[in-house]
Amino acid sequence: MRKVKPARKLGRTAAHRRATLSSLSTQLILHKRIETTEAKAKETRKVVEKIITKALKGTVHAQREIFKDIRDKEAIKTLFGEVVAKVGDRPGGYTRIIKLCPRFGDAAKMAVIELVDFAEAPVAAPKAAKQDRAKRVKGSKKVTGDVAPAVAPVPSAPAETQEEAKAPESAE
Repeated sequence: MRKVKPARKLGRTAAHRRATLSSLSTQLILHKRIETTEAKAKETRKVVEKIITKALKGTVHAQREIFKDIRDKEAIKTLFGEVVAKVGDRPGGYTRIIKLCPRFGDAAKMAVIELVDFAEAPVAAPKAAKQDRAKRVKGSKKVTGDVAPAVAPVPSAPAETQEEAKAPESAE
């Protein structure tokens, strides 16, 4: 009887899948937050959690084991220097997945995966002040007194200055 393996195939061969997850893991360690599809984020979470757990040991053997998955020296330095220092006392759950709206082109489920201890606090957008309906609606007939006219009247120049302006041109 066929047994179902728990991992997602992501529409790739085994080597391509491993390379994709390695690349996503590297970018997550370097940038602390990446946006990808929900399925890739869930698979990346499995890989990154195991990598960080190995990195907490801090041995040379752990570094070599991690280097099998992450082939980037800068990412290894960041992992053992910055990441391990911040998550050292955490017993697990180093990543967070936040679901986003579907992607515009193909409606794929999107998500953001981030390292928990490096997450920035979301900035609340200031609420826009309520405006009068006449100001908001284009082409409204009602005009309030505080709105400036669209075209300001241009003061006309006296006739003498216009004649003086023409005189030097004709003299040349």
